[in-house]
Amino acid sequence: DQRCAAEKRRLRKRGQLPDPAMRVVINEAVCEGCGDCGVKSNCLSVHPVETEFGRKTQIHQSSCNKDYSCLLGDCPSFLTVVPLGEPLKRERRSFKVDRELPEPVLKVARECSIFMMGIGGTGVVTVNQILGTAALLDGKRVQGLDQTGLSQKGGPVVSHLKISDAPCEVSGKVAAGEADCYLGFDLLGATTAQNLAHARPDKTIAVLSTSQVPTGAMVTSTEVQFPETNGLLTSINRVTRKDENVFLDALGLAETLFSDHMAANMLVLGAAYQAGAIPVSAEAIEEAIVLNGVAVQMNTQAFRCGRLLVVDPEWVKTLKRPRLGAVETAPALSADARSLVESVGATGELRRLLEARVPELIAYQNAAYAREYVEFVKRVLDAERRAVSGETRLSEAVARYLYKLMAYKDEYEVARLHLKPEVATSLAAEFPNGVKIQYHLQPPILRALGLKKKIKLGTWFDGAFRL
Repeated sequence: DQRCAAEKRRLRKRGQLPDPAMRVVINEAVCEGCGDCGVKSNCLSVHPVETEFGRKTQIHQSSCNKDYSCLLGDCPSFLTVVPLGEPLKRERRSFKVDRELPEPVLKVARECSIFMMGIGGTGVVTVNQILGTAALLDGKRVQGLDQTGLSQKGGPVVSHLKISDAPCEVSGKVAAGEADCYLGFDLLGATTAQNLAHARPDKTIAVLSTSQVPTGAMVTSTEVQFPETNGLLTSINRVTRKDENVFLDALGLAETLFSDHMAANMLVLGAAYQAGAIPVSAEAIEEAIVLNGVAVQMNTQAFRCGRLLVVDPEWVKTLKRPRLGAVETAPALSADARSLVESVGATGELRRLLEARVPELIAYQNAAYAREYVEFVKRVLDAERRAVSGETRLSEAVARYLYKLMAYKDEYEVARLHLKPEVATSLAAEFPNGVKIQYHLQPPILRALGLKKKIKLGTWFDGAFRL
């Protein structure tokens, strides 16, 4: 048995529990997104992600509990890194809003019902408490209700808050169709029929995080995919004031700006405030954050960043989200690679697919091997053009999956992919003081001799990888 993961992270942040220096990183170039690490660890920090080369897996560093159970599988894509010096504190990004933000026009009634939902352990109840405290600081009356259920295990959490200028004897629960503000900290939770019933098209403003947080089934099974985001947002717009709604990638912004997913909910709150959906002053909200006494600087700036996102939507386009273990998907084309791509005569999406894959096949073996690939794709493209003018979907599918077949990941290819410079570059950007890297591998020959666990190999083994 283990201590609750959310509680363990809290104690580590407060310095009351040792925080292991070692982190787990997945080299996405090696990963095949099979889900084995999710099955072995049963951990929701093992996130499936969609990339140019299909589904891969990444370790969500901000929520990782560091029990290292994901290393128990057979996959050779795992690295462990130990930052040198004291980078755990130095690496953390901290964005600061350095401009004046205009006060919003209130678009909801001063007697307001706020309905919010999210995932247990991410601060949903904390946001409710901060808003309630802020309303009291503004001299308002407050009634609230938190429905946490199995939240300590990452289950759904729902919170209700009613704010009014005068005392009233009503239930703290927001009834069906009565929400003025619909705060969605989790996209899947926000689109359930039970929660959507609290909204009304002529009354409710929705402010939602569009970040894709995988469910347990998505982590362990490659057959379960995250629903199409546009469809989910359409279901929100259908029952709310769609012209007033605000959608943002709160988790992506939180990790980019603050290196911590726990800032996400305050970003959503800031956006809701600036959208005119919160009848409480910004000064009172920031004072309530101070009174809460947890990550005051980060939460204050996250609240302001959420406001800034509504004031200046173009600002977010200037940000680049880092992802440890990610690989470059648009390499510069060599003369050989460019010649092979142009020989197909492809345009648009098919050409883009070839430009990403032909250089990889040349590196995998040689230009002759890549030529076999492009010649096959060209034959399919020619046949498709004869059958259906202007159609390339079949050729695109062939380009994707023939590459996967030809770039088979045997021991030699795994060694080559571990030496790709993009992995070292991403680690250097995240840990400027350097890291100690270890590969976790179980070579087939050792398995045949009865070795049942992976062995750890340091960068001293890079020379053997190059053979």
